[in-house]
Amino acid sequence: MCYFSLPLKNFEDDAMEEVLPEGKNFRLVDESELPEIIEYLGNFLPDSIKFHQTLKTYVNDRVWDFHFYVTKNWPEQAVILHFPGMTKTPNNKLYESFSVFCPCSQLENLELLETEDILIDWSQPIYLNFTHADIMSKIEEFYANIGTIEKLYGDVYGLVEPNLEETEIELTIAEQGEMSQLKKGNAQIIHDLYPANQMECIEVFEKLIEKLPCFGVFSAQGDLAAWMVQSYYGAMFSMQTRPEYRRKGYGIILAKHLTKLVRNFVLFWTISF
Repeated sequence: MCYFSLPLKNFEDDAMEEVLPEGKNFRLVDESELPEIIEYLGNFLPDSIKFHQTLKTYVNDRVWDFHFYVTKNWPEQAVILHFPGMTKTPNNKLYESFSVFCPCSQLENLELLETEDILIDWSQPIYLNFTHADIMSKIEEFYANIGTIEKLYGDVYGLVEPNLEETEIELTIAEQGEMSQLKKGNAQIIHDLYPANQMECIEVFEKLIEKLPCFGVFSAQGDLAAWMVQSYYGAMFSMQTRPEYRRKGYGIILAKHLTKLVRNFVLFWTISF
């Protein structure tokens, strides 16, 4: 999977944008349709995992206000979008970033994305986040005539057969550290050290901490040493350890604990390269 990544600049927030009821080829999804769409996308796992789990988290926890669009001929032409695609972009415009999924056997339907000129202004910088590589290749075919693309590839790994009868193992936290649920006040340091903090705003971390399982290991002095935050993508996590606390096993302790808490999700990880 990959995403567009372009140089970012700081701009003042624009006024709240109007949510468009439809585009040229896409229509806004009514909330009553979302459970059926989640079920439909489940037929295309693991390719649809990011979009499937984002929808599931949206329905269950409403971490962020996303707007979902499907083709006007859905599901015969199965292309689905959500705006914004990430929670922070240079101009903070609703339609400046998006996420897209299309079954890999139906990539010809991405022509509807190419010709969409109401929801998407292809003449302006556009930001995509975690897009399946096959979809990205198809987008590159037509975008090459418009502009240049910068992208980062990553491999996605999922937990296929979780051991639901796993024996409880007592984990000892080194140097008298203590694990506890994160609080809103921890969001600033987490965001400051988050590798993609130019793409996600601090407010989304505050909402994630408020609504989803997010834990940290605190040192004996009370410093936040390591943390693991569930994403609005579902059971994909941001996990980091501050440099001075590395090699103490804090990451594996957090991973084991959080894995048990989110077994109603499909667990997955992304490793970028």
